[in-house]
Amino acid sequence: MEYLAHTHAWDVSPEQAIAIQERLSQQVIRRNQLGPLQVVAGVDAGFESGGSVARAAVVVLSFPQLQVVDNAVASLPTSFPYVPGLLSFREAPAILNALSKLEKMPDLLLCDGHGIAHPRRLGIASHLGLLLDIPAIGVAKSILVGQHDPLAYEADAWQPLLDCGEVVGAAVRTRPGVKPVYVSIGHHLSLETAIKLVLRCTGKYRLPEPIRQAHHLASQVGN
Repeated sequence: MEYLAHTHAWDVSPEQAIAIQERLSQQVIRRNQLGPLQVVAGVDAGFESGGSVARAAVVVLSFPQLQVVDNAVASLPTSFPYVPGLLSFREAPAILNALSKLEKMPDLLLCDGHGIAHPRRLGIASHLGLLLDIPAIGVAKSILVGQHDPLAYEADAWQPLLDCGEVVGAAVRTRPGVKPVYVSIGHHLSLETAIKLVLRCTGKYRLPEPIRQAHHLASQVGN
């Protein structure tokens, strides 16, 4: 796929997938290397046909207006087993296929999942960010690793998410009193910038608008 900056085999064993994650995690850039943000994309993926087919949706929005300007969907067979911590090996090929259908790559990717808040510091957001060499943020609805202190009630409140003494992300309250989302670095930006951008991409719902729109589109695939 010529739009990829990096690539690796996908038809691998779980043990080989773990080795790939461990290798790639060393290449994640955790500082700001952002250009002008004009369009941001949200990606979401799920499964159908008993888990044998991965379906992915990507929705591109203008920034900061958050108006939809492009979208794409893709479905691909998956043979990789369900293994906690290795979900990107089931989801990423379909997501990459959907991204390849866009008019152009977005300036920022918001992923429904984790970035470095992952046992091997390579969740779906970091995986995609590295392969595409674009800034990426993980925005998850639940914790995979780590713990955090209680959050204040108001929107914009956040607490660092710590795993084995390392800050791997943040619990962020996007709306007053609602459950937080879990923001982590994907690639090419700092945690502080990731939090600010997630909040700027969030409207009246808990999830950032790009991810919410992608989830809505993904739920229509196959219907």
